[in-house]
Amino acid sequence: MPPKSLPGFRDFYPEQFAEREFIFKTWRRVVRRYAFVEYDAPPLETLELYTSKSGEEIVTQLYNFVDKGERAVAMRPEMTPSFARMVGAKAQSMRKPIRWFSIPQLFRYERMQKGRLREHFQLNVDLVGESEALADAELLSVALEIMREFGLSAEDICARVSDRRLLNAMLNHLAVPEAAWASVYAVLDKIERQPKDVSRERLSAAGVSESSVDAIMGFSGLAFSDVVAQYGDSQLVGEQVREFTAYLDSLAALGIGEFIRFDLTIVRGLAYYTGIVFELFDLHGEFRAICGGGRYDKLLSTLGGVDLPALGFGMGDVVLGELLRARELMPQDLNNVADVWLAQPDSDDSYPAITLKLATRLRSRGLAVEYPLRRQRVDKQFDAARKAGARNFVLIERDSTSPDAQYRFRLRDGSHSDLQFASVDALTEHLIMKQDNS
Repeated sequence: MPPKSLPGFRDFYPEQFAEREFIFKTWRRVVRRYAFVEYDAPPLETLELYTSKSGEEIVTQLYNFVDKGERAVAMRPEMTPSFARMVGAKAQSMRKPIRWFSIPQLFRYERMQKGRLREHFQLNVDLVGESEALADAELLSVALEIMREFGLSAEDICARVSDRRLLNAMLNHLAVPEAAWASVYAVLDKIERQPKDVSRERLSAAGVSESSVDAIMGFSGLAFSDVVAQYGDSQLVGEQVREFTAYLDSLAALGIGEFIRFDLTIVRGLAYYTGIVFELFDLHGEFRAICGGGRYDKLLSTLGGVDLPALGFGMGDVVLGELLRARELMPQDLNNVADVWLAQPDSDDSYPAITLKLATRLRSRGLAVEYPLRRQRVDKQFDAARKAGARNFVLIERDSTSPDAQYRFRLRDGSHSDLQFASVDALTEHLIMKQDNS
């Protein structure tokens, strides 16, 4: 039997690799507009780095082993712990706020399902050293600008946003014991996916009073204006309402207000996030969350040994790729790698010298050039160029009208009748100009 790739892992043939690079280039182009800089870290880290963040139970989801130096190590399942370690090592000497991003490959041994494999690439964008809500608005703006860059609008996706501080203030107002808050988070996180009676039972089992259970069950679908009307008179809630209102105002000023949906059921990592949180979803409901993130002000002190406010998001390539293909937003000509195909009649005794010299000239100017590696009839060369997706086909011919039998160049690009050039310089400048305009 021929060898196969591991379950949940992908081979990237040129077609798939081109789609991956299209996603990566778009990510990088947008994130750099927001003045974030790229970094990377090893794909292999100490196991302790992950267990100290997520507990020993995370081990069942990891690719981990003991290396030859008797160290317990793991393939990275996420980038944030490595990020925290790196920032903690040099935090005192770095300019604040720190604006970093990365595109790591991540590994998790978990059940495979639609949109979730055992390896994937993920855009991580993190901002460290700023506690104001304007930083939260900036972060969400990055994520939504990426969506726009891919051609997705507010008719395609939404950002469901909440604030753990606002939620905590509401729970405090309802006299829900702080020891029960984690149980409340867990119920809210699953409230759309589990029966209501199960949610109520779990809240009651956590020590939440019947009246508070009724209120919490009503959090699903509660608009921000409802929160203001029902809870705004509370001093604790009112303070958080003002902070969240400033956040929403900043989102509107950034031009992304139409994407926003207030949703108290967005709680994300139960022991991880501390403030504003968000997730991006397609409005057709076909896919898992496209992106998720928020504020995690305590994590750097836990993992990196520095007490700095921080926030970030992750956006995986698997769900995003599925969404782009479903909406027909994945370009179809990503593998048209040749800008120019050079052809020369097989009867020309100067073959291949003239072709090679012209190819070298064009490549030195940044154009991708292909030509046949054996003598072929011109019609076969044209067919090969078409199958390769070459944007321009140049036929090199001897000029029979010239007394010294110089060459002329006939260009066919699919949008014009053949154009003829009497010199290499004229052909080159035309191709360069055309490339720049495209």
